[in-house]
Amino acid sequence: MKLISYNVNGIRSAINKGFVDWLMLENPDIIGLQEIKAQEKDIDASRFRDMGYELYFNPAVKKGYSGVAIFTKIKPKSIKFGMGLNKYDDEGRMIQADFDGFSFNSSYFPSGTTGDIRQRFKYEFLDDIYGYFQDLRRENPQLILSGDYNICHKPIDIHNPISNKNTSGFLPDERAWMDKFTDSGFIDTFRHFNSRPHQYSWWSYRANSRSKNLGWRIDYHMATIALENRLKSAVILPDIIHSDHCPIMLEIE
Repeated sequence: MKLISYNVNGIRSAINKGFVDWLMLENPDIIGLQEIKAQEKDIDASRFRDMGYELYFNPAVKKGYSGVAIFTKIKPKSIKFGMGLNKYDDEGRMIQADFDGFSFNSSYFPSGTTGDIRQRFKYEFLDDIYGYFQDLRRENPQLILSGDYNICHKPIDIHNPISNKNTSGFLPDERAWMDKFTDSGFIDTFRHFNSRPHQYSWWSYRANSRSKNLGWRIDYHMATIALENRLKSAVILPDIIHSDHCPIMLEIE
């Protein structure tokens, strides 16, 4: 089974850059999208349904902002929209599909790059989602928590850890949260299979960062320990360009 997570930075923009044709060729069973910046009515959904996908959108209240979605060829048993807290749910931060044998969650963590107010909001989100994910795991031990976490965990995950040590997305408290989260029983599936440096999932649009591979790895498929024996491979697809992010793929039995 092939699972993909992809921050498309606007699904309408991604479609204009060839997203539909790429998805048809890649043919994942499930794809979780972040930062869709649209509602289902804003796109030609029939193009995806013709490929066999069921579409589930959780857009932000604010038009053209944030939002997540799941497209799946496997019929889910249920869909959960949001996490039950309006300050996050109004921004379309989470959607989850429950299947026989596992649940797949697509989340878009806040960024703190615009200043102190949003950084505080990000820390509040991290505190709340930590508890929420622990509760989810008790309900269903087989979880895949995918999406844009907006945090580089280790120095290996960022092109210049020294100069970025005081930058949102690589702050000590954010990285400590990632330590706590993974230590609590979640597997960073990419690092489970790959220990090589210079593997990134996001690049700034500035200074030709992508062509120079001056990137950050901030997109993850996190899986519970209960799924470890079902993990087959995890890769980043840096040559796919519809966004400032690239897709990340996980294969499971």
